Amino acid sequence: MASRFQAATLATAPCYPNAIAWSDENLIAVGSGHLVIILNPALPFGPRGLITIPDCEPYPIGVVKREELLSDCLLSTSLNRDRRPSVRSISWSPIGMASNSGCLLAVCTTEGHVKIYRPPFCDFGAEWIEVVDISDRLYDYLAIINFGEPHISSAEFPEIVDFTSNKMKDSNTHPTVAASKSKGNSITKIPSNCCLPLITADQYASRSAMLHSLAVAWSPVLRLSSKKYPVPQNGSSNWFSILAVGGRSGKVSLWRICVPKCYSVEDCKVPTTAVLIGLFQAHNSWITSISLAVLSSDSSNPQVLLVTGSSDGSVRIWDGYIQELQKSAEAHCVPFSLLKEVVTVNTVPISVLSLILPVQSPRLMLLAVGKGSGSFDLWKCDISCNKFDKVGSYNAHDQVVTGLAWAFDGCCLYSCSQDNFVRSWIFHGNSLSEVSIPTNTPGLQSCTDLPDAFVSCLGMAVSPGNLVVAMVRNFDLDALDHMYQARAQRSAIEFFWIGGQQLDVLSNTFPKYGHEACPDFSEKELSVWESNILWSLQQYEDLHKPLVVWDLIGALLAFKRSIPQYVECTLLKWLSSLYLGSLSSLYLGSHVGLSMKTVLSHVSKSVSKISSRQLHLINIILRRVILAELKADQINSKLQNLEGIYGSEEEQLTVWMELLLNSEKELHERLVGFSFSAFISLGAYATSTCSQTVYWCPDGIAQMEQWVAHNHEHVRDQLKVLASEVAGSDRRSHPSKYVEEEQCTYCTASVPFDSPEVAVCRGLESSDGDNQKHKLVRCSVSMQVCPATPLWFCKCCQRWTSKLAAESLFTMPRYPDDFKSLIESSVQEETPKPFCPLCGILLQRLQPEFLLSPSPV
Repeated sequence: MASRFQAATLATAPCYPNAIAWSDENLIAVGSGHLVIILNPALPFGPRGLITIPDCEPYPIGVVKREELLSDCLLSTSLNRDRRPSVRSISWSPIGMASNSGCLLAVCTTEGHVKIYRPPFCDFGAEWIEVVDISDRLYDYLAIINFGEPHISSAEFPEIVDFTSNKMKDSNTHPTVAASKSKGNSITKIPSNCCLPLITADQYASRSAMLHSLAVAWSPVLRLSSKKYPVPQNGSSNWFSILAVGGRSGKVSLWRICVPKCYSVEDCKVPTTAVLIGLFQAHNSWITSISLAVLSSDSSNPQVLLVTGSSDGSVRIWDGYIQELQKSAEAHCVPFSLLKEVVTVNTVPISVLSLILPVQSPRLMLLAVGKGSGSFDLWKCDISCNKFDKVGSYNAHDQVVTGLAWAFDGCCLYSCSQDNFVRSWIFHGNSLSEVSIPTNTPGLQSCTDLPDAFVSCLGMAVSPGNLVVAMVRNFDLDALDHMYQARAQRSAIEFFWIGGQQLDVLSNTFPKYGHEACPDFSEKELSVWESNILWSLQQYEDLHKPLVVWDLIGALLAFKRSIPQYVECTLLKWLSSLYLGSLSSLYLGSHVGLSMKTVLSHVSKSVSKISSRQLHLINIILRRVILAELKADQINSKLQNLEGIYGSEEEQLTVWMELLLNSEKELHERLVGFSFSAFISLGAYATSTCSQTVYWCPDGIAQMEQWVAHNHEHVRDQLKVLASEVAGSDRRSHPSKYVEEEQCTYCTASVPFDSPEVAVCRGLESSDGDNQKHKLVRCSVSMQVCPATPLWFCKCCQRWTSKLAAESLFTMPRYPDDFKSLIESSVQEETPKPFCPLCGILLQRLQPEFLLSPSPV
């Protein structure tokens, strides 16, 4: 049995499969009874966010005759006794969908309602904010088309009843009179002046099923190539995500939700819009699970895959293309077509689906299908040739499968069930083999005393770095103390390290670590951990994957406390790969014999050849692992005066600090060079007759000129040439702001430029002769003094930002030979992204300690 390293108790208990979800920005959501509980895995006992599921009034879909109440099709409705709605399905959006560039959360309730929520980043509360009611919009559309039925005009009403509720939408328009009362849904007698149509029992059941949602899932962020497919005339963005909603009727509704055109840490007045772009019949029974993925392709119009599972046991794969999804504006124009029915109709319902598209095989899809019988199927699908192979069927559990989660790019699969068992599987070649979950954790023991009274597992999720798995389990309330435990501990989230998972079941040989293994770990365990840590670092070379490295940092810190030499050796291997070009060469001995000082010196000299993403990773690891004992302000001050630590600090620390200094200096040069080139290009656009749509303009050009002057001996010649071009340009007619003389935010004194980090105003003399000066912070992007308004904050380097950077700064593969070649697309098409220019992580509004906020590091 694996040993957890941390856990968090919940006051409510989940009831449905897939009850836990891990977001791209490192937040965990649990659909637990009538609440959605949101927490930060870095602070499991810290502040939490909440979504309280409200009672929703039913929609006025029509009335039926009293004698039809006992019809078979209305049996489930008339017997419904749910007094309080609870959570049935949850799904995180990709990062960047919220107005603060965070994630949205879609919630489906047992009443069949679907709503989308955003974090309360500017509301100073724990309750998340509703932004879109999907069910309301679906009802509006179905009401317009009369639920796909021929139009029925109002007729004379005999004695007919509406048993949905004694409260209806627009009750002033449709008055009702209570006929009887019961614990369940009340029966009401409809007067003759009612405007609702008289419908049959079958019609009522059909309409209810259309409106009753069961499962939700988001697609990754999709984007059309703007060169081949220009921005639509309706003003919508080229960037969007699809929310798929499956219902009782077997239909899937598809909703296009665009990425915000701009991000802000203040209250955003621009509403989140959801456009219904498709409604089609996917199955003939309830849709119980749904999932989406995008095929990695260089095509300008990539393929989108939709997988649906039903209560009738069938599983179908649908495909569509981004161009159709982006252009579609009518629900009857279905943008997906059936690709393959991999599982035909049978007596065993589908409970969960989990699919992954391995990075190493972009046209390959691995699909795991969990069933109500406790078994699951594994399918291997080659989309390029429409080849679908069933790897096998596995009787893994005795009760319904409630969770399936892929890890390590499709090499590892985890399954859990209502029988309270969690199993680990390794996919190798064309076979799936069960293996044990790692039991040895890196220096961390459980800090939570939980009662050993679990009865069921209702879902699991893997961390963004693939080194931790979280699962939610319910307690057996009869085994708890009814006075204390049973009142506050209904369920718990448990966290387990999986970084020690051996991915090759056939391998018995491992690269030599080079040091004696500590008593707590064998040589094999350390080698497996090292391999998985290096893999986790390497996966962030994919620029579409957000930099969320909380689990990676946590593992390195845990090992550092017990085996610091092991951490140093692992990081040196990774750093060596940055200039050697391949991690595989590290195991062939190319790094052997190189000292730490030699490796770090090579990396420092090669920073111009290293991608911006890798430089960001270097900065994060140096700050959060190597220099973890120092506070961010201490590190920043030492970087400004590195000479001051010679002799007073250990030589080893100095070498790491030099690497951090060179890495940040390289990123500063790229930022300044890009800004200068953008400034020059925008000046040319301003003097030309053609109109240009500009989304990003550089600020702080005057301060950057001073930064180049201060570092004139160390910056590259290309930067000096660009600075001279800026100095000779016409700044008055320029669309970008050029502020040469800055003023203090708190007084009218001037502010000299001495550092890109902080500033001190010259001060004004008061009547008593004192000269009060103010210390100010500078924007990490523009180098200007930050205004006294809410700012973006980096949780890694703890710098502040008021001006957001263009995305091209974060995607540079190396120092550009010519900055001007990057400018045209970046200045005209890109939305500024709230990422730290020196750490690459998502910026956020700094929250009080008592409020929830994500921790990417």
